[in-house]
This record gives sequence, C-alpha cells and structure tokens, in this order.
Amino acid sequence: MRLRLVWLLALALGSTSFALPDFFPLEPGSVRFAVIGDNGTGKAPQYEIGAMMVQIRERFPFEFVLMLGDNLYGGEKPEDYVRKFERPYQPLLDAGVRFHAVLGNHDDDPQRFYDGFHMGGRRYYSFARGPVRFFALDSNRLDPAQLQWLEQALADSQERWKVCYLHHPLYSSGRRHGPDRKLRSILEPVLVKYGVDVCFAGHEHFYERLQPQNGVHHFISGAAGQLRRGNIRPDGQTARSYDQDRHFMIVEIAGDVLYFQAVSRTGEVIDSGIIRK
Repeated sequence: MRLRLVWLLALALGSTSFALPDFFPLEPGSVRFAVIGDNGTGKAPQYEIGAMMVQIRERFPFEFVLMLGDNLYGGEKPEDYVRKFERPYQPLLDAGVRFHAVLGNHDDDPQRFYDGFHMGGRRYYSFARGPVRFFALDSNRLDPAQLQWLEQALADSQERWKVCYLHHPLYSSGRRHGPDRKLRSILEPVLVKYGVDVCFAGHEHFYERLQPQNGVHHFISGAAGQLRRGNIRPDGQTARSYDQDRHFMIVEIAGDVLYFQAVSRTGEVIDSGIIRK
C-alpha cells in the first residue's frame, strides 16, 4: 500500500514537474521505444521512474520497452514479480506496452518463462519492428551456441537498422565494474562485421553514452531502479555521463535517423542527440 501511494504521488508530481522539449519528429510509422536497466528493486525510486515513464508517454507514445537485465533484485517469488514489475509499470502494461527483457547477473534463469518479459523461454532472441531488428543477448553466458545463433541471425536480417541489447557493457568508465573486456573481445568483432548500429547495456548504475567504437554506438542505461552516485570516471571514450539520479531512455527511429533522450526521475533531459544511419 505504501508503494502504491508513492507511485500515485510521483504520478501527480510528474504531471507538473517534467519538461520534455519538442525534440522527436513523431513521424508516422517510426519505431518508438523506451530503455530501462537494473530496475527491479521494488522500492520507491523505481515507482517514481514508472510514473515519469507514464507522463512522458503522453507526449511520446512509445510502443515497447527494452529491459537490460537485473529485472528482479532479491526474491523471485510470484509476489516479487508483482511488486518489482507489475505494479511499478501497471499503467503501461494496461495500455498494451510490451517489455522485452534480457537476463542480468542478479536474475534467475526461470525469468525467461515469465510472460511479462516476452522472452518466450529463451536466453537470447530477436524481434523486429518495422525497419529495425533487435537482438536480445545473454551476456552472463555467451557460449558458442549463442554466438553462432547471433552470427546467423545478423546475417539473415533484412532490416535496415540492427540494435543489440544485453546486460554487461563492452565499454564503460565505471569505477565499480568497468568494461567487460573478455566479452568485448568475443562479441565486438561480430557486431562490427554485420553492421550493428547501436548496443544498449546496463549493469553500471548510471548513464553513459560512449563515443562510437568501431562504428557501433554504445549506451549504458543501468539506473532505472538502482543508483551508484559518483561512480563515473569519464575518459576519452565518454561522450556524456550522469550518475546523480535514476533515469530511463526514450528512442525514435525514423528513416535513416535515430533520435534519443535520457530522462531523469524528475523529468530532466540529461542527454539528447541523433544518430544517422
């Protein structure tokens, strides 16, 4: 009940506190989605992010959400799915918004069978929306079978845009974790070979946009529930970073342009830009 009251208060405050500039073209037929990572705490900030997502969606009607892992912290009983996922995002779920998850290091394998995460029982999978194909990866265990699947799926893709998302970042300026160099050595050659445009990751509890690496644009969005203030040590690879509050991302792909914004829990736009195909 207390968290429900927090959510309602956040929703009421959000309706008057956020200010999102008219940035997105909202073109007919464009692909619009949100991105959240490390969200499943079941605590008040997660509910406040959920409320802000509802407010933003009134002006930016995204159709689905990419979940970058650590979907449920702690217990994973039926009541945990309710408290840490269904309640925080209830208005979005009621509106038909679909959440497409990957597994994080705090997630148990049975999550892939939960209908609300749309994983279809798979650790890795792909789906398409218009001219965009999304590749959801299990970075906890990038075994030869998954790598072979990814290469074939990328080679077979006829969509103009290719977007990968996973939990562990290939590049990061975080003090706590930093980049997963072993994962990068295996995965990056495949992303480059098949022309992946964007890679979203979580794990680090902050926001970071990296300079393009070998033609791939990397984002870290791991603070939709957890936050690690003061954890970023920006270097020459960092284009923009933020570790002062929770956040989520919204993205529109229209034609040959990808538009993105990162939005804080209070509605502040903390980063914004475009990527041209």
